[in-house]
Amino acid sequence: MSIDTALSPTPRSTVRRLRDRARTDRSELFDVLDGSLVCHLAIVLGGAPIVLPTGFGRVGNILYLHGSTGSMSMRAALEQDVSISVTLLDGLVYARSVMHFSMNYRSAVIHGRCRKVEGDEKIVGLRAIVEHLAPGSWDYAREPNKRELAATVVLAIDLTEASVKARTGGPGDDDADIERGGVWAGVLPLQQHWGDPVHSSDLERAYEVPEHVQQRITMR
Repeated sequence: MSIDTALSPTPRSTVRRLRDRARTDRSELFDVLDGSLVCHLAIVLGGAPIVLPTGFGRVGNILYLHGSTGSMSMRAALEQDVSISVTLLDGLVYARSVMHFSMNYRSAVIHGRCRKVEGDEKIVGLRAIVEHLAPGSWDYAREPNKRELAATVVLAIDLTEASVKARTGGPGDDDADIERGGVWAGVLPLQQHWGDPVHSSDLERAYEVPEHVQQRITMR
């Protein structure tokens, strides 16, 4: 299936404030998703809005989520339109005026209706989630058995209706504040990195850290 490379805004996915920060290429949506580990699923549950953080995986233009078959939030996500968001924080922007402090970021918001997946696609979705969070682990660890699969629901949502927004660069100070001077302004970049692996206390013997875990440490 071919994927349209352009984001085609709908009334729900149109960026209305600070429109110059909107991104229009679908590859930028994929970059934000592939660089994030946690998304936030927004639903209405029991008549009230709720936002739930969860891991996810992507295959092409499909995003996969998973949870317990007994989860009320998973059931609710199948009965209504949902919104899913991810954000990558790249730095804090210090300005000469506190009203111009900001953040450099990349974010995406997805709208749509989830569907429940079964059969081979359920395995595809679970593998995508595992490999997104912990690359190389699906073929290293034991795969889910029938009981585990029966207790797990996998949801899929199409990424067609989505928006991407980003901010880069320094502060947007007023000319008067720039001319006045005397205050530092700039960007404090944010970088995250993995620490040293911590062995599980119940390992039956000493193991070397697997190569795919070592490689994860070097990934950004």
